[in-house]
Amino acid sequence: MKFDFTRSVVPLAAIVAVATVALTSVMAPSTVFMMVLPSMIVFSVVAFFFGLKHGEFRASP
Repeated sequence: MKFDFTRSVVPLAAIVAVATVALTSVMAPSTVFMMVLPSMIVFSVVAFFFGLKHGEFRASP
């Protein structure tokens, strides 16, 4: 299966959105939107970048 940028980012964004909605039912929304959401976005971007680079490395001969 070929992955392009859109097919990779959309599920990641959906996971972050679902986690944000779920956390707002447990924590105060201001805390989630000001502290948790930015850290989830930064972590997902860093993990996506490292996963992309690792995949490129594994795919190279």
